Amino acid sequence: MNILHINQADKTGGAAIGVYRLHQSLLQQSVESRLMADIVSADDEQITQIPKRRFIDWQIGKITRGLGFNELHLTSTFAISSHPFYQTAEVLHFHNLHNGYFNYLALPKLTREKPAVLTLHDMWGMTGHCAYSFACDRWKTGCGSCPDLATDPAIRRDSTALQWKLKHWAYHHANLAAVVSTSRWMVAQLEQSLLGHLPIYRIPYGLDAQQYVPLDPMTCRATLNISTYRYVLLCAAQSMNNPRKGGDLLVRVLNGLPPSLRKETVLLVFGKGGQTITNAVEIATVDLGYVQADAEKAIAYSAADLFLFPTRADAFGLVAQEAMACGTPTVAFDAGGVSDIVRPGITGLLAEPENVEQFRDAIAQLLEDKLMREKMGDQGRQIIKTEYSLDRYAQSYIALYKKALQIS
Repeated sequence: MNILHINQADKTGGAAIGVYRLHQSLLQQSVESRLMADIVSADDEQITQIPKRRFIDWQIGKITRGLGFNELHLTSTFAISSHPFYQTAEVLHFHNLHNGYFNYLALPKLTREKPAVLTLHDMWGMTGHCAYSFACDRWKTGCGSCPDLATDPAIRRDSTALQWKLKHWAYHHANLAAVVSTSRWMVAQLEQSLLGHLPIYRIPYGLDAQQYVPLDPMTCRATLNISTYRYVLLCAAQSMNNPRKGGDLLVRVLNGLPPSLRKETVLLVFGKGGQTITNAVEIATVDLGYVQADAEKAIAYSAADLFLFPTRADAFGLVAQEAMACGTPTVAFDAGGVSDIVRPGITGLLAEPENVEQFRDAIAQLLEDKLMREKMGDQGRQIIKTEYSLDRYAQSYIALYKKALQIS
């Protein structure tokens, strides 16, 4: 088989990391895999940037973006069919199609002669504009009268009802063999959405349990210049400044810990904007900045007693999965698909969404019980090896690609 992935980025962000790991895993399974992305950082001959018609698209975009459409100006998307990666592909695999790089109206043309799989890493594919709808459920019936145009990805005018209809048209005229997402929560959303007419599958991210492995905590702390005699809490996100990631909630959680516990604790942070958190908390901090290398992330996860995941909405929780592979239990809010990874009493503890007091109590409970932390760490590591291996990740998609080829 020859698979072409199309995604917004190749390695930046949780979804991109998941796609890149799938791409690499397919190659290891002797499947021809290539990736086209808007943002390319990897030095890989199997990855290329999506063609762009910058001047034409920019001119059209001056009109369409003002009307609330972030993607419809992209005539360059239709040129993908002329690229050698597309021409040799047998199955197309679409991933995150938002953030102004892909025109979803091109789906019918691009899939006319090639079957496709669509993986949703967030809710954008089923809404009129937002990546996460939070309390709004207008996406189930057609959007319109959007309560928050500024929700990422923001739009200038309320085009949500028309965008919902355009996506509906595109999906029903495209040769989509299946739609996939990463968690049980996302599958439940898909079943109620404009994609509900398609076969729906859950395929969670896989990761390399040989790269993400429990390391000696004291050695890792020494590497990071952290005192070996303190508790270490870790938080991480692509952007700590993104309100969806709950940085403001984390500040309230940590600043509300008993003063005696704060004195005994170090907060370790990695991700863009980590300084915002470290400046706001009344606790010793170490900001690692943006960390991309797997080995460096494994050191940070292994150095921590607990991983803190205060997200307001997530389809899965890739960073919590990475922490789990390194034997570090997680405290999180029970939001979106997080409970697939953070299993209460097994791999960590969950607090009700936005319930800062419950989150704080869970931290205190686990810091006071080393045996419980170690047990959760061991259980999480075992779950990673049995449920989230790269081989299982790749094989699940290979089976789906085979079905797609039979459908076509």
